[in-house]
Amino acid sequence: MQTGDEQLALREANEEAGRKGQQASVAQMLPPVIEIVSPSDGAEVSSNEVTVRFNVRAPSGEPVTEVKALVDGRPAASDRGLGLQATNQGAGTRELRVQVPDGESQVSVIASNRFAASVPATMRVRARKAAATANALGAISRPMTAANDQFEIKPKLYVLAVGVSAYADPRLKLTYPSKDARDFAAAWGQQKGRLYRDVVVKVLTDDGATKDDVLDGLDWIRKETTSKDVAVVLLAGHGVMDNNGLYYFLPSNADTERLLRTGVSFADIKNTVAAIAGKTLFFIDTCHSGNVLGTRRGIGNELNGVVNELSSAENGAIVFAASTGNQFSLEASEWNNGAFTKAVVDGLQGHADYVGKGRITVNMLDLFISETVKELTHGRQTPTTAKPQTVPDFPVALTR
Repeated sequence: MQTGDEQLALREANEEAGRKGQQASVAQMLPPVIEIVSPSDGAEVSSNEVTVRFNVRAPSGEPVTEVKALVDGRPAASDRGLGLQATNQGAGTRELRVQVPDGESQVSVIASNRFAASVPATMRVRARKAAATANALGAISRPMTAANDQFEIKPKLYVLAVGVSAYADPRLKLTYPSKDARDFAAAWGQQKGRLYRDVVVKVLTDDGATKDDVLDGLDWIRKETTSKDVAVVLLAGHGVMDNNGLYYFLPSNADTERLLRTGVSFADIKNTVAAIAGKTLFFIDTCHSGNVLGTRRGIGNELNGVVNELSSAENGAIVFAASTGNQFSLEASEWNNGAFTKAVVDGLQGHADYVGKGRITVNMLDLFISETVKELTHGRQTPTTAKPQTVPDFPVALTR
């Protein structure tokens, strides 16, 4: 609006950020379009393997480089080798064999080209539990019923909590992130034997949260979490954007003048989130106040882009961010925590159970965190939650 010319404004913004201008046309960057042909939405299937047939179009003419399936928002075990009537751009009619759990689930298919991913094509299916069958010894194996479903295997919860208060650079010092990480992990640990059959926690703080430690932690949670499990990640400390607009989480040994070598890049974070097989909750609290980072400290609205990308359908994480826009994450001795962590912990301990039924869902936790942080900070901090459209609401904690 200041320049009165869109192209001039883009050029000035790119020069200021040190970025090259985008050479591709808008038409060239259009994503593929995907439509599920069968089965129909709400169909009942007799097997845990569903053959999904779909049409793909490429409006831009760009080749379709990837097609993947999601079940309830997470990567599905599927056979990608069934291409029917496909053109050399990858468009046409295709099939995927997708593994689905017993009961109702939501199946989504996404197609990508080198520029963008399609809007997910989504349907609901209900898989009937297999009928009783005779095993090799002649014994009868029966499906779970309402009478014996207490024996159903519960998911396992993996928690990676990273909090950095003490940095090698003393100018970066914060007060509560390391305590926040410990309290956050402890609150999830209380769910062992309730919603989850086991809770496995890895807490990384201060000297134990170097770049190598954090990368090892991300690798650990990616490898350990199966499609039947839930993964929870917290990053608390400083986060910055470099001159090219790339986000970095600052581990304890970070050097703000050497971010590529010493910071944990957004690419590493995103690749981990996208590769986790189970449902994934990502909590990010990296907008603490302080002028030590100069112009790089002001993440501002750039953090919104990080949140949106992590929660996009193809990455599939539910992202809870401590603050938005140009706000800072506030911490105070009266809470003995950051406002965001206090709200998360209080919510998990039962305060987010608005309906009194003994369970807390993603949407209930989102509402409680939002209202509590705004109340604690008198409106100076507004947390936000981004949930992919492919992920339905589900319980994350039980209060009894």
